[in-house]
Amino acid sequence: MKNLLALFLILFIVSCGQPERSETDTLTADAGNGGLTLPEGFSALVVAEETGRGRHIDINENGDIYVSLRDHDENKGIACLRDTTGDGKADIIEYAGEHVGTGIKLHKGYLYFGADTAVVRYPLTDGQLLPESNWEMIARGFPTEQQHEAKPMEFDGQGNMFVTVGAPANACMEQMRTKGSPGMDPCPILEYAGGIWKFKDDALNQDQMTDGERYATGIRHAVANSWNSNVNELYVVQHGRDQLHQFFPDLYTTKENAELPAEEFFLVTEGADFGWPYCYYDQFREEKVLAPEYGGDGEITDRCENKTDPIMAFPGHIAPNDLLFYTGYMFPEKYKNGAFIAFHGSWNRAPEPQSGFFVVFVPFDGANPSGEWEVFADGFAGMETVESTGDAEYRPCGLSEGPDGSLYVVDSNKGKIWRIIYS
Repeated sequence: MKNLLALFLILFIVSCGQPERSETDTLTADAGNGGLTLPEGFSALVVAEETGRGRHIDINENGDIYVSLRDHDENKGIACLRDTTGDGKADIIEYAGEHVGTGIKLHKGYLYFGADTAVVRYPLTDGQLLPESNWEMIARGFPTEQQHEAKPMEFDGQGNMFVTVGAPANACMEQMRTKGSPGMDPCPILEYAGGIWKFKDDALNQDQMTDGERYATGIRHAVANSWNSNVNELYVVQHGRDQLHQFFPDLYTTKENAELPAEEFFLVTEGADFGWPYCYYDQFREEKVLAPEYGGDGEITDRCENKTDPIMAFPGHIAPNDLLFYTGYMFPEKYKNGAFIAFHGSWNRAPEPQSGFFVVFVPFDGANPSGEWEVFADGFAGMETVESTGDAEYRPCGLSEGPDGSLYVVDSNKGKIWRIIYS
């Protein structure tokens, strides 16, 4: 009897220790991982080959996928995808919405969308793939811009929405992108752009200047933004300024133009000033220096000494376009609470080869990085050397975490979607 009880106890413990069969166990990765190069143990499958000019992406609890589009023939800016067979491939792709743009987030039963001059939301009905057509205006009054017009948004879970308002300029020059032109001082753009604005997440018809609150400033353009729920802070990764050599050839070589300034990873606290357009971050000197439009020579720090530094710096001109803090359990423990960043790829590194076109991982311990960044997913460009951005086959732009902890990546050329899994 004792032996039987012992055997029963052993069998009970073993059976309890077996993990439940997950959806990922039924997935089959594509041969060659859909063209991606990944760390050992990871694989990928292509969810959809083409959805449009994809920007950001979000995944519902039931696995439905929503992608914001930069443009669409019928001006429908949301690609809606569903897998009905369980193989990880989208067999339903439909389109909805009356806006095109970049930011997209599922929040409080709605699909929030960042159009270029507004943030709107579409109601979602449980079980239905397509959002309802009766959209609501959440935030408006943003300037009509010819560059850096994306309006990605993020939520803190405490009733607030944060919207990036990119600066429609390179360095706030008196004559835009003109050789030797000085910068406007003070820069009038900072009154309405070049920062993060805070709104209520469910109040209707909020105007940027009368209802919104400028949360942080001195940010040229931050398409990549994310609320880190582990520490309850907002983070963004900035696109740094361009063309140091073209506009100031006496101060900067073509090599320096290709490498400077850094793309900056910011922890954004209320009232922070990160220095644009007066300053840029030199990752080799590890400090902010005065921009040439304001009297800088690549070494003077001057008014930049009191600006907020980044928590990490990346090579120049590789274009960070999305940021995600990983909270799932599929990936190994090293990835827990760390950051994935999609780099869209550069254009301002000539005559050097262009760079970026990959997804990187940054380990975190609490509020700050705990180690160096590393390339996590590569091969999007489809070639070893990219001389021109237009040569790249695919450009990673948006990131999202699935309910099972898998990582989704969408490209901006055709809207191709990869799902990265670990086993």
